[in-house]
Amino acid sequence: MKKLFSFMGCCLLAACSSHQPGEISGSLSGVGSDTLLVRSFVMYPTNTGRPELDLDTVPLVNGKFSLNLGNSTDLRYVQIGEFPSSKSNPDGSRPAVSMEVIPLVLLPGKYVTVEGSLHKYKLGGAPFYESLNELNTKMEPIVQKTDSLSSAYRKKAQEGVSQEEVQKVAAQIEKVQEEIKETYIHFIKEHADQDVSVFLLTHGALEGDELKELLDLIAEPVRNGVMAPMYQSIKQAYEKQEERRKAQEKIKEGAPAPEFTLKDINGKDFSLSSLKGKYVILDFWGSWCGWCIKGIPDLKKAYEKYKGQLEIVGIDCNDTEEKWKAAVEKHTLPWIHVRNEGNPDVTLLYGIEGFPTKIILDKEGNIVKTVVGEDPEFYKHLDALMKK
Repeated sequence: MKKLFSFMGCCLLAACSSHQPGEISGSLSGVGSDTLLVRSFVMYPTNTGRPELDLDTVPLVNGKFSLNLGNSTDLRYVQIGEFPSSKSNPDGSRPAVSMEVIPLVLLPGKYVTVEGSLHKYKLGGAPFYESLNELNTKMEPIVQKTDSLSSAYRKKAQEGVSQEEVQKVAAQIEKVQEEIKETYIHFIKEHADQDVSVFLLTHGALEGDELKELLDLIAEPVRNGVMAPMYQSIKQAYEKQEERRKAQEKIKEGAPAPEFTLKDINGKDFSLSSLKGKYVILDFWGSWCGWCIKGIPDLKKAYEKYKGQLEIVGIDCNDTEEKWKAAVEKHTLPWIHVRNEGNPDVTLLYGIEGFPTKIILDKEGNIVKTVVGEDPEFYKHLDALMKK
């Protein structure tokens, strides 16, 4: 069975031991090593904002393995893959390592068995895993169709055929992706009273009204059971996305910029309205954002060029306070700095979806221009505005 469920695009890591019986055990064939690489993390840690990633190995003896992650009381996401062999090929080269992995969710107090290969396997144990097997059986021919079309698309693109021919294959791929989504939706509806339904809400590119309908269908015992952290996280993400979508309808050129008050870098309250009478750039950025940092020199030049007429408000997002302050000091940023801690969440007020995002406001506090990413056009808009 193909791996049809990756969780939210994360990369995963894990700790393990050789205790018997293991929370995860089974037999795998076709692995080119006597060791498995195990990656995992607690999916919704309560004590930290970010999951702690762990990495370890487990021996594969005669194709069999067993590992114990400590009888966790939390949902844990796990990937099992091949660890590079320490043995060289006869010609002295290093053996190729399979990039295929088995991803799964380990439920608190449950165990799971894995049988097959890294490419095609079955899960056993709790009903949760049996339901995934049922879904994967339904999905296998659809995924094979997707793989075949994807290969055809790449081949046609490489052969330099007409754009029309390439687009025909692309249209077929899009149709199959819609079939995948419909399969997930139907399966979730049929299993709304089972824990697996919550896990599958993260699949099939579900969003908007479709996701809202499915969230409402999930049975109350499931919402409040072992999958409650995942359910609440998905629901909150949906609500934020809806809030962001509604904000984007209001954040248009000529519309008044939403007012906000945040703590500045010295711990004092800063209100956007205090800058009325000046042109303003709202710079949504973060120390972790490479393009944000890359754009600092040009932003500094603009600030110096229009000093006295223009003010910049750097709105730091998704940083710790320490990293934020360190970045401001390291890059010697001379303008106003505030940190978006989420109360209010200014990224939602302004419908921000990418970083950096720069928004120019006129002297009356109205939105003149919004530019996402580092784009020279931003400074052309700014120069034209300042000449008026």
